[in-house]
Amino acid sequence: MTQTFQQLGLNATLLKTLEQLSYHEPTPIQSQAIPALLAGEDVLGQAQTGTGKTAAFTLPLLNMMEGDGLQTLILTPTRELAIQVSEAVYRYGKDMGIKVLPVYGGVSYDRQIRRLKKGVHVVVGTPGRTLDLINKRALKLGNIRFMVFDEADEMLKMGFIEDVESILRATPKDTRQTLLFSATFSKEILRLAANYMRDPIHIKIETQQVTADNIEQRHYLVNENDKVAALSRILETEELDNMLVFTRTKIGSAELAETLIQRGYPAVAIHGDLAQNERERILNRFRDGQLSILVATDVVGRGVDISDISHVVNYDIPQLPIEYVHRIGRTGRAGRSGVAISLITPKQRYLIRRIEQFIGTQIPRAQLPTADAVRNAREMDLMQTLKTHVEAAQGQDDFVIMDALLAQGYDADQVVAGLLHMMRDQITDYPIEQISDPYDQPSRRERKRNRNRDNTANNSKRKYNDEDMVRLVMDVGRSNGVRPGDIVHGVASAGNIPGKVIGAITIEQHKTFVDVPKDHANAVLKANSAKVRGKQASIATA
Repeated sequence: MTQTFQQLGLNATLLKTLEQLSYHEPTPIQSQAIPALLAGEDVLGQAQTGTGKTAAFTLPLLNMMEGDGLQTLILTPTRELAIQVSEAVYRYGKDMGIKVLPVYGGVSYDRQIRRLKKGVHVVVGTPGRTLDLINKRALKLGNIRFMVFDEADEMLKMGFIEDVESILRATPKDTRQTLLFSATFSKEILRLAANYMRDPIHIKIETQQVTADNIEQRHYLVNENDKVAALSRILETEELDNMLVFTRTKIGSAELAETLIQRGYPAVAIHGDLAQNERERILNRFRDGQLSILVATDVVGRGVDISDISHVVNYDIPQLPIEYVHRIGRTGRAGRSGVAISLITPKQRYLIRRIEQFIGTQIPRAQLPTADAVRNAREMDLMQTLKTHVEAAQGQDDFVIMDALLAQGYDADQVVAGLLHMMRDQITDYPIEQISDPYDQPSRRERKRNRNRDNTANNSKRKYNDEDMVRLVMDVGRSNGVRPGDIVHGVASAGNIPGKVIGAITIEQHKTFVDVPKDHANAVLKANSAKVRGKQASIATA
């Protein structure tokens, strides 16, 4: 029997809000998590990103909140997710007068501190900025009733384990209700649960494939300033009928469409600011084949009927996996095959991982067409166009001009070469731009975090003299994409020692040297190995 939100025990105000938001039936994670949380249980919730986890923990916590003051802390691994979750909290709780504050790096401390002083009910933050505010005594967690970890696996993969534990120790151990939601449960997550949760209920929603088998999915890794050039290469080499290109903003869609038009592609932009009759006019032209490229915001992904789409391109990758599913669902319809392409910048790779977890399948990385491939495609285009004109040359005027040229002393080869030269000018001849290889670099956030961890490791030598340190060697290095933060995280976890005591780290191509205090070295060596970026790395005395 289908369950309703009314049956889950939520209050009338929340039920009214859900009705206004057109939330009719709870998802599986919501059906199981909401009653357990309302009953005061600690919960380990395992489900894919995009299955309604945010509402699963937000709704019951809002239902139980009363009075003023900070009552709920939600930790997320990234700034983007902190913003999304805080927006959801505001959306669900606005009729209850709930005040929510997102806190993350890259913005002024002063503004966040002023908001905290004014008073909020819910803080949604990244571990680094949250811990900074705690250390500045601006964020006080003594009265926290609810502690939530969202996307916990990503948080720990990014090396936040020490920050997370420090934050947990700043909350009331005996009175808080702790919630941990994650797509996967590693040993570290289970250790956290064992140390900081009270007999948690484990709720697991099985991963399901949510995209059609007849849609070929792939992604290209490109730098932001190369995306137009990359899309142009795809357009010139891909066999396509009609293409939908999704951008994040309406301004972005208009600018991209204009750029494509300047390059000779039949494109048009469609977004929410256009009048309904204008949108319909554009869609009709697209359906009739007058246009082959529609540059759109997500307005097209909701309720607009367009068939025969051969390709969907995520020029801007969506933040939410469910939006990705909605977008690529525009192709591969009625049993036809389709292609879904995503352009990803190096710092957006985590979004692809989240989408892969959600859809239950990998999205392979492909190599962009080379400049030679584009030239070959142009030659084939030219040949096909010439064949079409040759087959259509039945008029007497065509032969009169041909005879006149031959009579003037030109031979047939020269006439054909001249026609080809003229046609090349008419067919797209936009310069083939160079595309730089996106080097495997960490995002700005990762670089900042690694600098902080480097400083922590180097500062530890103030506590330990060189003679108090033991140099160890590990069989991973730059060739494995290893960074100092990965080494600190792996060694500290393997030996169950504080990361702050780890000393100098020297990363070479295939190995890494790391200094560990003598009184901790045996614990690390006893472990024999440490998990670093998914690889089990051996540890030995250097």
